Amino acid sequence: MIIFNSVEKLKNHLDNLRNNHKTIGFAPTMGALHQGHISLISIAKEQCDLVVCSIFVNPTQFDDSVDLKKYPRTLEADLELLKVANCDILFAPEIPEIYSEKELNDKKNHIEDKTWTCGKTIDFGLLDKVMEGAHRPGHFNGVAQVVSKLFRIVNPNKAFFGQKDYQQLSIIKSMVKQLEMPIEIITCPIIREADGLAMSSRNRRLTEEERKEVPSISKLLFFIKEIYQTHPINQLKEVVANYYAKESMIHVEYFEIVDSETLLSITDFKNSKSAVACIAVKLNSVRLIDNVILY
Repeated sequence: MIIFNSVEKLKNHLDNLRNNHKTIGFAPTMGALHQGHISLISIAKEQCDLVVCSIFVNPTQFDDSVDLKKYPRTLEADLELLKVANCDILFAPEIPEIYSEKELNDKKNHIEDKTWTCGKTIDFGLLDKVMEGAHRPGHFNGVAQVVSKLFRIVNPNKAFFGQKDYQQLSIIKSMVKQLEMPIEIITCPIIREADGLAMSSRNRRLTEEERKEVPSISKLLFFIKEIYQTHPINQLKEVVANYYAKESMIHVEYFEIVDSETLLSITDFKNSKSAVACIAVKLNSVRLIDNVILY
């Protein structure tokens, strides 16, 4: 595996490979890798000649400075996992390689910044206003900004993202379409622990007691999937609300059943061709999300 910290050196290397007609797969991450990330590398290896993984903790997508500070950084362990997965290239830049001081000081400029939108205005409509967008203002602006920058640096044929961040996937697909980027976005399945908990870098911040509680998140989602055909949506929401109304250290920020394309809440399954149940919870300072596609 070749490691690059420099944008220029990485681009030169990839240009040479591209000139030799190699297809490039890309898995952008923020590090603290787990088997969910490694599954992206494995799927990319199957579909592309070579795979680039990036590790970059993006400061512009954190609305909470404490959350940014506490985000786990485990580069040495990440390197070992990537080597075992036969990742071809790691791009691990420092912040100045990605952002100018102006960009870091002007977070409101994410969507209007013509330097990365090529003069085009990005309009996510309501995709970035609901669920995560409502609870984390500016988060998806930061996501779109950094992913667009990484896409322009790596210029992959395909990019691989996990289904766990379903709303993020929708945002990235919309961005790629609006910027007319010739990149195929591949959705990869959620990888779960043996007890059903969706793998996440944030899981390692859970206390032992909290870790015992969190499998209920996926169990509830799977239960909703089992019964949704015989229950109206308001009753399904009551199931989740009532479960966590009992004594629990889990606080539900939202549980929504949304249209898989628009991400807008639906009140009747007949009004949507495809629906997803999405949940976000908080345990003290740790925030977790999960989802299940109902149909």
